[in-house]
Amino acid sequence: MNRLKEKVAIITGGAGGIGAATAQLFCEEGAAVLLVDLPDTPLDQVVRQVHERVPGAQVSGLAVDLGEESAASAVVKVALERFGRIDVLVNNAGVRAYEPLAQAQAQTWQRILSVNLLSYAYLTREALPALRASGRGAVVNISSTHAFHPRAGMAQYDVAKAGIVSMTRSLAFEESAHGVRANAVCPGLTLTPFHVRRAAAQGKTEHDLRQEIVGNNLQKRWADPREVAFPILWLASDEASFVNGAAFMVDGGTVGS
Repeated sequence: MNRLKEKVAIITGGAGGIGAATAQLFCEEGAAVLLVDLPDTPLDQVVRQVHERVPGAQVSGLAVDLGEESAASAVVKVALERFGRIDVLVNNAGVRAYEPLAQAQAQTWQRILSVNLLSYAYLTREALPALRASGRGAVVNISSTHAFHPRAGMAQYDVAKAGIVSMTRSLAFEESAHGVRANAVCPGLTLTPFHVRRAAAQGKTEHDLRQEIVGNNLQKRWADPREVAFPILWLASDEASFVNGAAFMVDGGTVGS
């Protein structure tokens, strides 16, 4: 229960399924966590839940729009003020859009790229001095299987996820000399609150989704967010000290797009 003892982590997209599950798991393993998400998300609720489920958890929230470049320095400043150091950065923020390329709007491209790709670049840049000072800093960027299996109708999202993989490898090459590792996790179909809400609009419950047979992976089911959080935990920990520049497929053996 001490794989991240005395480490401090920033987790973006903290109000969503993977971010929330990762925050709880990190706290269970001894980390102090700053959770970051948009102001209109259930971020405070997630922070309360982590406190309730993990006695003594050191977790707090910060509501900012990471689509703004200036937010990156604000996040790092708050993390250092509250916890004194930064050892782990989990870039997980993301928004979606459903526009075929023939209809893709400039403002949609700008929003997708600003949150899903550039926020990773800006926050990493601002956190690097503290990550270097850690001596064993780790960046874990959340990409997607769709970085490798793009789809019709979501090219903007998939392009950004592919960029995350490329950026992660470049970061590993640049920062290994400074003691900072960078890896990417590529989740497959994961049962997050986003998908639960979409299913509810179609008359399906979360129970229905958990019971349905999924055809695009070998496990024939959705992943629970905690199943994605465990690989993130491992990459953030010193157990993965010789893992750098990798893209981990956490997808149940995806067999199609």
